[in-house]
Amino acid sequence: MIPRYTNSVQQIQTPIEKQENLLVALRGLDSVLVAFSGGADSAYLAWAAHQALGARALAITALSPSFSEHDRGESQRFASATGIRHELVETEEFANPLYVVNNADRCYHCKHELFDKMEALARARAFSAIAYGINADDTHEFRPGHRAAAEHKILAPLLDAGLRKHEIRELSRRAGLSTWDRPAAACLSSRVAYGTAVTPELLARIERGETFLRELGFRQFRLRVHGELARVEIATDELDAALNREIFQRISTFLTELGFTYVTLDLEGYRTGSLNALIKKRSA
Repeated sequence: MIPRYTNSVQQIQTPIEKQENLLVALRGLDSVLVAFSGGADSAYLAWAAHQALGARALAITALSPSFSEHDRGESQRFASATGIRHELVETEEFANPLYVVNNADRCYHCKHELFDKMEALARARAFSAIAYGINADDTHEFRPGHRAAAEHKILAPLLDAGLRKHEIRELSRRAGLSTWDRPAAACLSSRVAYGTAVTPELLARIERGETFLRELGFRQFRLRVHGELARVEIATDELDAALNREIFQRISTFLTELGFTYVTLDLEGYRTGSLNALIKKRSA
């Protein structure tokens, strides 16, 4: 793959140059499976692999109780619109007690299962490489799944090209990809506080709650679960609507009927990785 960032000001690359380097690197592969969740990063990588390799690139989406019906539909619509080859593969992370117990390394066990399945598929279908959508900004966040990728020797083309999140979205916009402004997405298990077991039943409740928020017209949000407490995060530019008395009463009533004892609206609004706050506090 191509070199990562350089300290030389003269060699700083534009997003377009990074994209061209990405395509050159992908063209150097015989074939590739791309881990594709439907989010902006993996969608852009799947599109780039399709541009570079055509039918020798195949996007793989993992199906399990942690993957919402909404995200499944989004991934299928994107694949259909762009013409990329796309297949769904069932994963079995819930059979692993180390995943279900939901410690801080939960994502490691999830990605380990995904890459096991993708490696088996690569062997059976003679694909020479596997890639996933980590980018240059992700290395600054707590993401145990990256350790699983390193152990499985999964390629990181976006990271190797030095592409950052905002650059991927801008390049996606220029390419006419519908995901360019898609709200950040993550698996349903990421909504559950560490130490609380993740079960298909709990995730189904979370999915129903988030579907309700989406139906109310909210775009960027999370329903975080802390035992009996449901904590709703909504993007700060949408908080005024959430603070409407009628709307927050509807949210409270719906989530209470889902079985949560307490419902709270987080006044800091939506932010990624908010459940990692306790990890950072304990390690400080």
